[in-house]
Amino acid sequence: MNRAFIKDPDDTGRPEDLPDRPQSPHTNYVTPAGLRQLQYLKADLAARKSRMLAEGKLADPQELAIVQRDLRYHQERLSRAVLVESSGKQGDRVHFGAAVEVRDESGTIETYTIVGEDEADPSQGKVSWVSPLGEALLNAEPGDEVVWRRPAGQMRLEILSISPGASG
Repeated sequence: MNRAFIKDPDDTGRPEDLPDRPQSPHTNYVTPAGLRQLQYLKADLAARKSRMLAEGKLADPQELAIVQRDLRYHQERLSRAVLVESSGKQGDRVHFGAAVEVRDESGTIETYTIVGEDEADPSQGKVSWVSPLGEALLNAEPGDEVVWRRPAGQMRLEILSISPGASG
């Protein structure tokens, strides 16, 4: 019988090899807060891996495989991180790290902060610099009107003000 079809009893409990999480092709620009967030995630995953390895056979092999994969991902994100300090920049153009106040077509005023991909959180008003909204806002000046290309259709936004952003 072909060995390819026989389950090796020593394989029981070994974690399944998971494919690595894909990395973004874009430069990994990060704010100071984004860099700290990546460092925290890496440290947390490394601690979880150590605890699981110390548990030996009691550890869930699938969970260990996930933690190891995520740790590799965050280590790579950190090695590619390019810190961008925005606190000293002028607020005349939208730049990475800037907080931008805009008014949409219905008159609603929102503030968005341009951040790195890893720290983007639209519910907190943090948008990635490579998102359609981030790309629409970058390099605009107060008084400019930009077009945000959304899946729901285009929306015009007027740039009201720009603040340099916190150093974080």
